[in-house]
Amino acid sequence: MELTHNPTLLWYVGIYGVIMILMGIYFSRKISNSEDFILAGKGLGTFVLTGTLLATWTGSGSISGGETSMAYSYGIIPALLMMLPTLVGIAILYLIAPKIREFGKYTVSGILEEKYGKTSRTIASIIIILAFVGIVSYQMTGLGFILNLTTGISVETGTIIGAVMIIFLASIGGLRSVAPTDALSAFLAIAALLITLPTIIVIAGGWDTITSNVPADHLTATGSLSTIQLLGFLLPSLFLLLGDQNMYQRLASSSGDKSSKKAQIGWLVGMLIISPAISFIAFTSLSMFPDIDPGMALMATTLAMPTVVGGILLAAATAFIVTTGNSYLLSAATNVTYDIIGEYINKEANDKQLLRMTKIFIIVLGVLAYLLISYFPTVLSVQMYAYTVYGAGLTPALLAVFFWKKVNKAGGLSSMIAGVVTTLVWEIPLAKPFDLNSVVIALPIAVLVLIIVTLMTQNNSHSTA
Repeated sequence: MELTHNPTLLWYVGIYGVIMILMGIYFSRKISNSEDFILAGKGLGTFVLTGTLLATWTGSGSISGGETSMAYSYGIIPALLMMLPTLVGIAILYLIAPKIREFGKYTVSGILEEKYGKTSRTIASIIIILAFVGIVSYQMTGLGFILNLTTGISVETGTIIGAVMIIFLASIGGLRSVAPTDALSAFLAIAALLITLPTIIVIAGGWDTITSNVPADHLTATGSLSTIQLLGFLLPSLFLLLGDQNMYQRLASSSGDKSSKKAQIGWLVGMLIISPAISFIAFTSLSMFPDIDPGMALMATTLAMPTVVGGILLAAATAFIVTTGNSYLLSAATNVTYDIIGEYINKEANDKQLLRMTKIFIIVLGVLAYLLISYFPTVLSVQMYAYTVYGAGLTPALLAVFFWKKVNKAGGLSSMIAGVVTTLVWEIPLAKPFDLNSVVIALPIAVLVLIIVTLMTQNNSHSTA
């Protein structure tokens, strides 16, 4: 089956895009200070918080990379296994959410500073910016795929349009406007996926036909991957989620511990629907469209379905991609403003100046994200790089703050440096030896350095600040 562009689908994408812009403008009027912009005034209730957690985590990483690319490139079982790190991560965050709220920080860097000192804040900010700019970059490509499918314009041109939309929406209202649009997007997407899954299986000729049209190894436990290669895809998402500043900011933005706990349960239930549905739809796409870019697997199915169903799914995919891009761009800009500019360059900046600087850096980092995507061959490759920079560079040191009282400044700082340097060396000059994602090497090194350095320096340090 060949891809044929369907411009009618663009109406669904366009109408939903207009709704998101109008909602963003409406809620942006309620912003009076930085806390409103970054933490939505700490007033998010259960419904909105559930939606924003779902939408932020399920962006182009799932729609174009993650489960989608895994199902299309390697097999259905590896794709379904991609859900496990998320479920484990949500369960652990459920336990530490009250502690996250107690810290009351705008950024993860602020939490690390309390345990490891001011230097850790700077290192963490650099790591977050490196990772989050990468995550934003493939959200832009995801929109490029959608516009290519609907209009026939090149993915490159569509990516530019996507970049402009993501930057604009992130800059006008911050989390105050992003969270409500997230909630609408999440529940629309769940409905769309539940309709799409049975529909596309029927259109593809049923499960037996689908499995007969895919390579035999796509039905095995690890697909065409070795066990250690599969582990290299599973670990990055777990360790990103466990230390993800975006999620920490959202949990800190809740109206209270009760709404936070309910929202996290809703998030887990939502992922039990979203992740398998995406996996099976993308796997079905391989049977129907065997020669397309893996990142387009989910979205390509919209062209084979009734226009209404395809349009709703494409609108939902657009929403997930845009809201995730907004969120990570906002989060990275917050780090630049508060952890670098506010700490080292303009310590006397008032609230309005900080808010203005955050908006400026949203634009600057958005442009950098657009430039970055050209250096990676696929959405999945840049996704694994970004997740590992963050997961290996920050998460071991961050989790130690909550779970290991003995950890000290030397151990935390050493772990952060070891994790990010190992990732960058493995990915760039070494170019991924043995075709292994860097997390398989970088994460164990970061954890070992954390433990060994802490134990070696414990007698020399009586302070963890």
